[in-house]
Amino acid sequence: MLVFLGDYIDRGPSSKEVLDILVRCKANIESIFLKGNHETFVSAFLQDPMALDSWRTCGGLETLHSYGLRPTLQPDIQERIDLAVQFATTLPDDHRAFLDSLQPWFQCGDVLFVHAGIRPNIPIAHQDESDFLWIREEFLNFTAPFEAFVVHGHTPVRVTDVRTNRLNIDTGAFVTGRLTCVAIEGSAVRQISGAASHVDTHATP
Repeated sequence: MLVFLGDYIDRGPSSKEVLDILVRCKANIESIFLKGNHETFVSAFLQDPMALDSWRTCGGLETLHSYGLRPTLQPDIQERIDLAVQFATTLPDDHRAFLDSLQPWFQCGDVLFVHAGIRPNIPIAHQDESDFLWIREEFLNFTAPFEAFVVHGHTPVRVTDVRTNRLNIDTGAFVTGRLTCVAIEGSAVRQISGAASHVDTHATP
């Protein structure tokens, strides 16, 4: 089973192509696709073109470019409205369905997969979805065990960060060009990255 941790779009020229690949993957391989904070901008922009103010700071203009739209660097109100209409028409139905289907979290045994993290001392079932997508310090600074061992991304690190209660595999691919994944079998975690580094370590979920 493949588990993807979110942030499939923005900060690069090929967001549309990435979603093309993931849509095919979903149709052919047993896969779980989680929602990242970047994916929330798509629906927000389609519902309110003014949301482009926030989206553009996270790479939204690059995503619109990948779908053939040509936004200016400082789109005014009318241009934002026009872009939202064009994007709604251009976004393929299977891409929209894929984005609508993204899960906020997934648990397999004693391992919990989320995009950003969870709020400490709150049961997984009672977590706020915004924390799954956006949380940082409260989660990252917590050293006690969570309800499950957490595998996450969202906060870039130079190398995979293995802690006793969590594992961060976000190695900042949009800057470093290094996309990291891990293979988990029981308590054994094997790291694989686009830079061909290979580390065997052991986490204790």
